[in-house]
Amino acid sequence: MPLTVLTLNVGNPAVERARRQRDWLARRDEDVFVLTETGSGPGTQLIAESYRDAGWAVTFPDHPDKERGVMLLSRFECTLDPIGAAMSYLPARLAGIVLDTDDGPLRILGAYVPSRDATEAKTTRKREWIEAFHRAYEATGDNAAVLLLGDLNVLEPGHVPPHPGQFAPFETTFYTALTHRHGLTDVFRALHPTAVEHSWARRAELGYRYDHAHASTSLLARLASCSYVHSTRSGSPALTDHSGLAVALTLSATAPLITSDPAADREATLF
Repeated sequence: MPLTVLTLNVGNPAVERARRQRDWLARRDEDVFVLTETGSGPGTQLIAESYRDAGWAVTFPDHPDKERGVMLLSRFECTLDPIGAAMSYLPARLAGIVLDTDDGPLRILGAYVPSRDATEAKTTRKREWIEAFHRAYEATGDNAAVLLLGDLNVLEPGHVPPHPGQFAPFETTFYTALTHRHGLTDVFRALHPTAVEHSWARRAELGYRYDHAHASTSLLARLASCSYVHSTRSGSPALTDHSGLAVALTLSATAPLITSDPAADREATLF
């Protein structure tokens, strides 16, 4: 069976929206979910607890008050990837798991890169996080294949529309460094070289492709599909203001967990 992964920015949801997000995810078929813009509040906790109670492996680093981060949910047994412990700055925004597959170990990493505005403080924050990411990635590198997913808050060179002046050179350099420095290829671009897709939009005609998946060269031959899931932004109210991104690989994870429906109501067990 193909190994399937979906990333989605959940927007630090309040409880009601988190419940709808949980129920939507529970109807999906993906094996691993990489959720970004998670928080420390009760909404994100509801998602984590629902999946943990349903037998899924939940990787949810500590989020200091008001800080945002990532969460990974897996139907398969996994170990904690060392990259989170190696991250020296805003570590809740980077985490990973390692799955055993029929083609060896696979590192699935989730990232939520800080956004910024025109202030020096926000610019410095984003620059420092990116530099810490590079150090952590290089410090934990091994021979295992990598799939990095999440909201990178950066655009590719040649993005359509171009959004001139909105991104500094160091932000574009981060995107290109994923390939040139770390050997990770933009999966969507590898399969759809000329397609114009957006995962977030202030207005329909001014979209941004913020949410990405990047893979090691060894995984490129294993790519089955990569597509945006725009239904998360439709409806009233919408689940979130970001589209999901789904990736399928012709790999099989080898250690399935016994899981149940995360959206099911559960009664307390009496002893």
